[in-house]
Amino acid sequence: MNHWIIAPVILPALLAPFIVLVMRHDLSLQRIFSTAGTAILAAISLVLLYTAATNPPEVYFLGNWPAPFGIILVLDRLSALMIALTAVLALMVQLYAIGTGWDARGNHFHALFQFQLMGLCGAFLTGDAFNLFVFFEVLLIASYGLMIHGGGANRLKAGVQYVAYNLVGSTLFLFALATIYSVTGTLNMADLAVKVAVLPQGDAALLRVGAILLLLVFAVKGALVPLQFWLPATYSFAPGPVAALFAVMTKVGAYAVIRVFTLIFPPETAATGALFADILLPAAIMTLIVGAIGVLGATGMARLVAFAAIGSMGTLFIAVSQFTPQAMTAGLYYLLHSTLATAALFLVADLVQDRRGNDSLRVPAPVTGQHGLIAALFFGGAIAMAGMPPLSGFLGKLLVLDATRGPHMAMIWTAILVTSLITIIGFSRAGSQVFWKAHATTIRQTQPEGKPEPLAFAMVFALLLGLVVLTLMAGPITDWLAETSAELFDRSAYIQAVFPPAQE
Repeated sequence: MNHWIIAPVILPALLAPFIVLVMRHDLSLQRIFSTAGTAILAAISLVLLYTAATNPPEVYFLGNWPAPFGIILVLDRLSALMIALTAVLALMVQLYAIGTGWDARGNHFHALFQFQLMGLCGAFLTGDAFNLFVFFEVLLIASYGLMIHGGGANRLKAGVQYVAYNLVGSTLFLFALATIYSVTGTLNMADLAVKVAVLPQGDAALLRVGAILLLLVFAVKGALVPLQFWLPATYSFAPGPVAALFAVMTKVGAYAVIRVFTLIFPPETAATGALFADILLPAAIMTLIVGAIGVLGATGMARLVAFAAIGSMGTLFIAVSQFTPQAMTAGLYYLLHSTLATAALFLVADLVQDRRGNDSLRVPAPVTGQHGLIAALFFGGAIAMAGMPPLSGFLGKLLVLDATRGPHMAMIWTAILVTSLITIIGFSRAGSQVFWKAHATTIRQTQPEGKPEPLAFAMVFALLLGLVVLTLMAGPITDWLAETSAELFDRSAYIQAVFPPAQE
């Protein structure tokens, strides 16, 4: 076994309590150890990404118990990609939090940050549906602590609503797992893939109930309409770096849909058929529309970015819902793009709020200190998020449109093109209000100058540079993602890794 597979889970799981118990009163030590741990995690994730690209799926059997009786972690191209994306984003966000002093505004930021990474990496690596639930709960607990970091009545209220909504999702998750287990007698994903494919027709109805409940849970995590209500308040009231890290949180829902509904319930399965594709597509289109309208009507910068994040999930799920290798490749490319673009814009929104005292689009307060630089960063992020050329958002949407086939082609093209125009108008309105109109109507001399914060600005530039790399390297990246999609739709490699054929 490759023991490095468990490192992305074990490293933050050990580091978080160590920070709490040994250095809870020394912020400098917390910063050193936590940043070093996240950097090591990023290095390990890149090594695992290379390993997954050059080898078939690999399995780590905890306690050396064979599947399906023991807990397993599975490293394939998709899980390695998600871990690498999470670790690299986390390192940038953590350095931003240190550069702005956000981590000093409350207790245990770095410990909670590490627990969050543990939950994210565990969710991407687990090969068992029940342990996916466990890691979801780790995510919920850690994200709630990060959500209310720094205090404030609005933040606490949004955090309580966030927890309450996700607890409902957790309850549905348990019902779904119980239903599926009652039919199949297992929750190991590879074992489920084998048993669901040969399930008697008499058990199909109950299995569909369990699968639809799972889809609802993942829709909550992925902010799909009509289950997206938790996201705008949660993300807009969260601390800037926390909201930026949460950019990958919604991708956990997308990852779970991709994993479960290509491995266990693919469209060709007799028990479920194309039921989930038929549910996902209209929900994805409505999510895209709601996100675009929210961008147009947003009253605050952070809320604007939150609705843009909802719209990006709609575009991603439009690609995923088609369940074809080409569309999945486009979806994975757009997943990478939207995560980096959303995170960059949340950090820009935080810089704006710090220099204006608020992020309102109605109050004519100028951005003091580094006005031109922040405006340029916002301009770059807005171009990427809206899907304008030449950045990766344009290429991502073009890939999704090119992969669209079938009777829904006209509807999908119309939805993506029209909402892109609406999003451009919304970002143009916000940018002109914050960076132009406020300065034209307000006396700047009465405003305090902002802090330099070079490390924070460097991290925002790094995220935008990631979008540039996605654009310039679009050919090799999409080729790599095409191989990832092919591996997803060829379930045999995953199943054989978990249940290797008997040696003669």
